Amino acid sequence: MFGRFMPRDGNFFEIFNAHARYIVDGSHALEKLIENLDDAERHRRNIKINEKSADKLTRDCNDLLHKTFITPLDRDQIQQLINTLDDIIDVIEDVANTITLYDVQALPDDAIEFARLSTKTAIQVQQAVSMLSDMKQADQILRCCKEIDELESEVDRLLRIAISRLFREEADVKTLIKLKSVYELLETITDKCEVAATIIEGIVLENA
Repeated sequence: MFGRFMPRDGNFFEIFNAHARYIVDGSHALEKLIENLDDAERHRRNIKINEKSADKLTRDCNDLLHKTFITPLDRDQIQQLINTLDDIIDVIEDVANTITLYDVQALPDDAIEFARLSTKTAIQVQQAVSMLSDMKQADQILRCCKEIDELESEVDRLLRIAISRLFREEADVKTLIKLKSVYELLETITDKCEVAATIIEGIVLENA
């Protein structure tokens, strides 16, 4: 299943694309986990598979960077982008692990909304990355980056509301601490996506 994402010719853009698709797959799996905690372990394993595959791509990209004399983009930008993409899926896995390790038994609707927005943001990252090899699509790439920024701001607002509601309504201190940690990690996913968008914007501005 996951082999279909692997790049065939060692091209940096193919590596970016493959990695971004693992992020989207992992995000969808996290959304399913949060919607159905009864099947959390299966979804967590699915996320782990995506994370490991993405991790290999990050290593492959960094290895290729050392072996390639002329690169299609600035070397620092290539390294920053692949490492930031890896940060995104690492945080997705952190959320899944936290939910299972903390033995979270129920998640409020706010968590489902966080996961939904995280998936939307991940999809925008994937779309932006998929166009990077063609700077004729610069305007579309920048629109994706703008959408990522707007989604990240929406998640920031949701975090403030959700934590406020948590302190007002959750009487059990242990549950409060668990949920606050989950919320903050979910918000970090879109933070990392925004970092990726900033790197992508820099690439476009320098190469378009």
